[in-house]
Amino acid sequence: MASLRETLARTRTSIFSKVQALLGQSDITAETWEDLEALLLQADVGVSTTEKLLERLRVRANAEGITRAERLREALQQELRAVLSPNGALAQPDYARKRLLEVILVVGVNGSGKTTSIAKLAKRYRDHGRSVLLAACDTFRAAAIDQLQIWGERLGVPVIAGAPNADPGAVAFDAVQAAFARKCDTLIVDTAGRLHTKHNLMQELKKVRNVLNRAVHEAPHQTLLVIDATNGQNALNQAKGFAEAVGVTGVILTKLDGTPKGGVAFAIVDTLGIPIIYLGTGEKLDDLEPFDPDAFVRALFEND
Repeated sequence: MASLRETLARTRTSIFSKVQALLGQSDITAETWEDLEALLLQADVGVSTTEKLLERLRVRANAEGITRAERLREALQQELRAVLSPNGALAQPDYARKRLLEVILVVGVNGSGKTTSIAKLAKRYRDHGRSVLLAACDTFRAAAIDQLQIWGERLGVPVIAGAPNADPGAVAFDAVQAAFARKCDTLIVDTAGRLHTKHNLMQELKKVRNVLNRAVHEAPHQTLLVIDATNGQNALNQAKGFAEAVGVTGVILTKLDGTPKGGVAFAIVDTLGIPIIYLGTGEKLDDLEPFDPDAFVRALFEND
């Protein structure tokens, strides 16, 4: 399993090592603030989130009499943790939740690592003693159905699928019925990330969500949005569309190991107001871990 430290290596060495150097043993100057702003933007923290962070740091510096850069570094780490835990609570998966059937809807654009994340998620739930069923509701891409079925075979997890271009709502309904018949307690539903037809993607996703809601009380119980960290700020506009359409409850952030711009994690939580639940830390099935804001910030500031 890839470690969080390894996953964030590119972001740490390219950007946050410079933050460490900037906030070393020196006095804070006007140039310190300018350079810190530039580095946070380079890390893809985003303009709005960076402005909020700097404002809070300036207020703290004045109120607490912070004049040395190393104390500002400590304050920055505290404020970064606060961004990732806006309510002071840690958003963690609850594998012990007792429900006849828990439905997890997974959404995101094609290429974000959605199907692979579903496989990793299925393994985590299965490893915690849950009986898992997968639903291949990205019916507009035959390759997506095939990919999910291959993962299902590797995991020993059944997959309910329809023919290519079948109604995804009908597949979702069939999957619910199959889950009840097989006494599965966890249903993870894959969805389309792009439509090569006249259909509107968000309307199709709403239909799937509504089918699940009619079939199972209060379903979907989780709606997880998969975001590719390498897309940085560009992913945020896509994410807003998904959040508005299907009521996203949490984020799976993938491909952090492939980008120096891991600061996008802060922009995601701050801009969307949605917690990150999991980090994809590599390509293996075990490379998915619950998100820990403290560990995340600590890994960014560790010395190599």
